[in-house]
Amino acid sequence: MPEPATALARYRRMAAMRAFDEACLEALRRKAIHGELHVGLGQEAIGAGMAEALRPEDAVVSTHRNHFHALAKGVDRRALLAEICEREAGLCRGRGGHMHPFDPETNFSATGIVGASLPVALGYAHAFRMRGEDAVAVGVTGDGGSHTGGFHEAMVMAGAARLPMVVLVENNALAISVNFEDVSPTNTISERASAYAAKGLRVDGTDVDAVAEGFAEAMGHARAGKGPVILEATCHRFRGHFEGDPEGYRSREERQRLREEFDPIALYGARLADAGLAEPALQEAIEAEEKAAMKEILQEVLALPMPEASGALLYRFVEEAPA
Repeated sequence: MPEPATALARYRRMAAMRAFDEACLEALRRKAIHGELHVGLGQEAIGAGMAEALRPEDAVVSTHRNHFHALAKGVDRRALLAEICEREAGLCRGRGGHMHPFDPETNFSATGIVGASLPVALGYAHAFRMRGEDAVAVGVTGDGGSHTGGFHEAMVMAGAARLPMVVLVENNALAISVNFEDVSPTNTISERASAYAAKGLRVDGTDVDAVAEGFAEAMGHARAGKGPVILEATCHRFRGHFEGDPEGYRSREERQRLREEFDPIALYGARLADAGLAEPALQEAIEAEEKAAMKEILQEVLALPMPEASGALLYRFVEEAPA
């Protein structure tokens, strides 16, 4: 168990991340979000575990399920929610939306193309090496993304050049609806690391302490010039691949079982209580505070103006950006 202050901070961080995605679900119900929405309920421990080892100069390139990684990198949650809700005050003036937020101030970006985060992270890592900077590029993908050509090509190049890159694989065992065990040639993703001259690590992605320890080890390895790392974090997503997914590939009973057995917040809460660090009443207070904060932010965001239709093509190309 970490120091009490660290443990409580990790619990609050997970509670804040869940409250953020719950606010997104409320925004969707209010029809403030259009198109697909991918939330990460059940995967909070991974985002929360990343935060402590990330430095401002590091880069994180995420996926379609990116909210927790953005918050871990320090992206302002009001600006992020405004972007998801397509408001002019959002990170990309409402043009990027939920799947393509970009924040140059924190070196965070995301792409909705499966596996495409790794080539972008590779570019960051190469630039860091060329400039002699002490920074690490983190490319996030899922188990499905680990089977793409972009994953393989990026790892080949990163391994050959020993670039400072960490590939974080959130293995929730479902590539949309395809079971990992049915399509993977290996039992784990981390064991493939040796083929790329990379370090392979595997952690329980429902255990925020295990994630924090593993991610810190991975970042330290890459930052020391020892080459890339594949960090596989096993986890479970509690909702469908996207909101509206009929989830015909798993039963309601299975979804309920996953929530009961693998909720990272409940699991860590029990550990805090057993260690005498936070009784249930304190845990409930922390969660209530974070939910109240996000409710207030959501109300503020929904009152913000949408972009003017006449400016739909602005900020897409450098030459068209206004002075």
